[in-house]
Amino acid sequence: MSSGLRVLAVDDVPAALDDLCRLLREAAEVGEVAGAGEALSALRMIQNERFDAVFLDIAMPGLDGLELASLLAKLAEPPVVVFVTAYDEHAIAAFGVGAVDYLLKPVRPERLADALARVTRIAPAEDSVPVQPDAMAALPVESGGRTRYVHRDEVRFAEAHGDYVRLHTPSGVHLVRMPISRLEEYWEHAGFARTHRGFLVALEAVRELRSDSVGGLLAHTDLGDVPVSRRHARELRERLLHAARRGDLSRPEQRL
Repeated sequence: MSSGLRVLAVDDVPAALDDLCRLLREAAEVGEVAGAGEALSALRMIQNERFDAVFLDIAMPGLDGLELASLLAKLAEPPVVVFVTAYDEHAIAAFGVGAVDYLLKPVRPERLADALARVTRIAPAEDSVPVQPDAMAALPVESGGRTRYVHRDEVRFAEAHGDYVRLHTPSGVHLVRMPISRLEEYWEHAGFARTHRGFLVALEAVRELRSDSVGGLLAHTDLGDVPVSRRHARELRERLLHAARRGDLSRPEQRL
């Protein structure tokens, strides 16, 4: 078996793919390089083989690079993602889906070396616990023809709204096209808990649990009350208590 990183390069332009593969093979940190001409082929290769890193173009027909990176982030042991593109306007979105670097074409050897150094720090050895990218740490929000990114730590709670989710933040309510069940998958290990069929709350945003006028349970936040169903009440209390014991709840006025 060769030593060094096992890397997959993905680009739909054959000449660009050849150039990237050549540069990667010349790098001392890289032990093996494979190439894929489109995102679906790359996804199948990653599902069937182990890669330490994927160097990924963004603008590709069908499934683009950002969509592929979002899919990779859901794998149990995802490869480290580095974007390689001719366009600089996607940088914020790229880091939002967990990329560790963003290279502009034509790729300069010194920038590639920087990216590989970052990959080497993150990519695990075969006998170590993998370090996974932080999936959906920021979500793109379209408003007035512009895109802004709402960071997860801004969100107090999320509310289902048809095919969308309303993100309640101090800067306002932001609408994202995503079912709340999928958002829960992304954020449940980052301090968010389901309280109700239609609500997801940041544990550290819960100031207290209180009863409503008809005996139901509410999780009180500085942006409003979040309903807590009987089904989720016990688990929410347990997670809040566990977080408090670990010191993860920063607000001292919590009463559980």
